[in-house]
Amino acid sequence: MIVLITVFITAIIVLFTGVFNQGKYARYTGIAGLLLALALSFQPEPVFFEQYHSMYALSASAVLFSRIAIMTTLLIFFLGGFAFSNHRNHQSELYALMLFALCGGFVLFGFQNLITLFLGIEILSIPLYVLAGANKNDLRSNEASLKYFLMGAFATGFLLFGIAMIYGAAGSFDLAQIREFVTLHQSKPMIILGMIMMLSAFSFKVSLAPFHTWSPDVYQGAPTIITAFMASVVKTSAVYAFFVMMTQVFGSIMGSWQNIVGVLIILTFLIANTMGLAQSNAKRMLAFSSVSHAGYLALIFFGVNENSTNVLAFYLFAYSLSTIGVFMTMIYVEKIKRETSYNAFKGLAKTSPVLALVSTVSLLSMAGIPITAGFIAKFSLFAQAINGSIFLVLMAIIGSAISIAYYLRLIISMYFFQESSFKTSETVSITYNIVGVVIILTIIILGIFPDLFFHQFAYAPIIK
Repeated sequence: MIVLITVFITAIIVLFTGVFNQGKYARYTGIAGLLLALALSFQPEPVFFEQYHSMYALSASAVLFSRIAIMTTLLIFFLGGFAFSNHRNHQSELYALMLFALCGGFVLFGFQNLITLFLGIEILSIPLYVLAGANKNDLRSNEASLKYFLMGAFATGFLLFGIAMIYGAAGSFDLAQIREFVTLHQSKPMIILGMIMMLSAFSFKVSLAPFHTWSPDVYQGAPTIITAFMASVVKTSAVYAFFVMMTQVFGSIMGSWQNIVGVLIILTFLIANTMGLAQSNAKRMLAFSSVSHAGYLALIFFGVNENSTNVLAFYLFAYSLSTIGVFMTMIYVEKIKRETSYNAFKGLAKTSPVLALVSTVSLLSMAGIPITAGFIAKFSLFAQAINGSIFLVLMAIIGSAISIAYYLRLIISMYFFQESSFKTSETVSITYNIVGVVIILTIIILGIFPDLFFHQFAYAPIIK
């Protein structure tokens, strides 16, 4: 909880830098607060917070996911100076809203109660509705904000309906008591219906088809750096909460919902990869890529074992790095070209080789090409899931093969044109080059030595 409090206080300070007309310091304040929170995550949690464990408690796996979220947010903040150059008058609010959303993610990492779950999802979501519409003069950004809000409110209704039915059946909001009740009353209709309602709400949050319809328009309309935040930090938080809820609370009735998830996975692979091939806009293509990765992540529910949390953590970290690697290039291209079509990337490798390389490595990692972290992540996930459903793993492999086609379109645009379309004096900042090199090295090193990830980040003492 000390990490949550640290990030919350940082968000307040960042917000007030704008009040005192010192918004230019907002990014540096946020980075300092996130570094402090990351350092504190390696320290034992004070015993004082034990009194809140009935509502909020961090397990070792929750601490690991918290570190992933902090590191991902740090990378995004480093990119914010150039990305928010058009938002000088209110950049402090934008950074603060991202930190508040991160606080919601922390709540989802440690929820022990359905009320805490609801609060975490809303704290995570409400700032995003505002952030999606940050480009106030852009109609697509306005549409993204409104669509995300309306669809999010609809999903929240499903979640609350499911929580109400679970509480009506079990008479408690506590996860441990609900788990015990579900084990003893597996066929109770209110439990089954409540579980389906909550499954639907989580499917929206992680953008599983057919609950993904908001994703392409919101990803395309929102500011690119916000899209990167949604595709990495937000997805990490939502997927972890989804995994904990379905396996720890409804694990005893897995047979009642596993087939439903299987159908959603198949729909996700078919729709996302087909639509990804049909896109002419790279940002919209990445939205469907994000949807397809939600399908891969949902394979974690098949063949669940004691190592599943580690597999999920590694996949989300690898995917988040790759997402930021591609979107940082898109931030630069969009600033220069005012668009994100494939044509806008033509010849980028000649003028900005580091950005082109980080995008290429990131896209290859997303596709699961060997010696990248994405390959190890997919291999580990498929190796687990094959014990639960060989058919779904075959579908995932086919989906991965198809995804290579639309990832290669972007790589070809950057490298295989003799004349560069970038006629500009705008150079890539040192910060972007450094972040790009860090992402490239991390993706390749983890692709060769994946155990380094857990040796460095998995140690998590909880209580003194």
